[in-house]
Amino acid sequence: MASIKQKSERKFKITVCNGYRADGKKRMKSCTIDVPESVPRRGIQQYIAAEAECLEKRFRYGFEQDERTTFEQYAHSWLARQKHYKPSTLAGYARQLEVVYPLIGGLAINQIRPLHLEELCEELRKRTTKTGQPVCEATVQKYLDTVSAVLEDAKRNDILLYNPAHRVAKPHMEQKQQRIPSQHEIDRLLQCILQEPPVYRSFYLLAMTTGLRRGELCALRWNSFHTGFQLWVERSRSAVSGQGIIEGSTKNHRSRTVVLPLLTFDSLGELLSEQLHRYGSIQPDGYIFANNGTPIHPDTFTRRLRRIYQQNGFPADYHLHTLRHFFATYLLENNLSKQVTADLLGHADTAFLERTYCHPRDESKEQAAAILNDLLLPEMENM
Repeated sequence: MASIKQKSERKFKITVCNGYRADGKKRMKSCTIDVPESVPRRGIQQYIAAEAECLEKRFRYGFEQDERTTFEQYAHSWLARQKHYKPSTLAGYARQLEVVYPLIGGLAINQIRPLHLEELCEELRKRTTKTGQPVCEATVQKYLDTVSAVLEDAKRNDILLYNPAHRVAKPHMEQKQQRIPSQHEIDRLLQCILQEPPVYRSFYLLAMTTGLRRGELCALRWNSFHTGFQLWVERSRSAVSGQGIIEGSTKNHRSRTVVLPLLTFDSLGELLSEQLHRYGSIQPDGYIFANNGTPIHPDTFTRRLRRIYQQNGFPADYHLHTLRHFFATYLLENNLSKQVTADLLGHADTAFLERTYCHPRDESKEQAAAILNDLLLPEMENM
């Protein structure tokens, strides 16, 4: 509760407790306000009580959660409170919200209706990308999902009775199929990777044989090695627009252990020997993928692999994350349990794994046809 002290007939000092300090003392904030002459004397106490409530919300949450709160104001507060997301994820949300602010940012959040969001989507569909291509429907839905996350938070805080984004009709959208390299393509790619300098060879072999994300690979240090061929994964380094390189925990804030195949382990041994020869010494906590102790920018590995794909005739839609999809698909096709596969990929459970990484390859479909052929062929021969 706010403390109100009258200083004169129309001047009041409002003091609000905003939590406690580490030493246990209250963190107090105060503000002195003047009641306008337009407010009659009998309404002064009511006016001060309303202002005290607004100040309390402003001090605690950074804005007033009432009919004057706009979508942009609430969205800024929402972003500031999302401590469980990685900086790169938050930066992505912030970029998307900057796009929608000119369209709905000035609307009072409790006045937003499904019609406003349908008009937002229609406006986004009219736009084009930097290359001049129309914005795809998947991108439009990403913007809507981010807006929906903000509105859902407002609903959870009893500012909205319902989330208007949930009442926006979404057009049917063909899900883009992730293409997985065939065994022949992986063999070709492996030969290309083995010809790379040790730092790139080791990076791509790790990506292919452990399924680690790019940020997790870039954050690996030499003391990440545990007993034998085990590698401890607990950090991630990401390039965040406007903030540079940010290092933090893994995507789901969990650490995990992966085991290296002999080929990958030997490649890392060669990389260590090369760095020792070139720089004289290596710090135990030094980054594995670095130049003289300075970590290599994550985008460097993405661009170089893209050139390898282009120079060797691989499909244009292959990228660094394709190696992670191949890793998951290969393990599942070879009957490794979903629980173990999810743990190696850093997923909390198998649900996301099943939705995102279960990609039957053409070889598996051909194997299914062969199984049926073997099953039916004896019957046909007896006819």
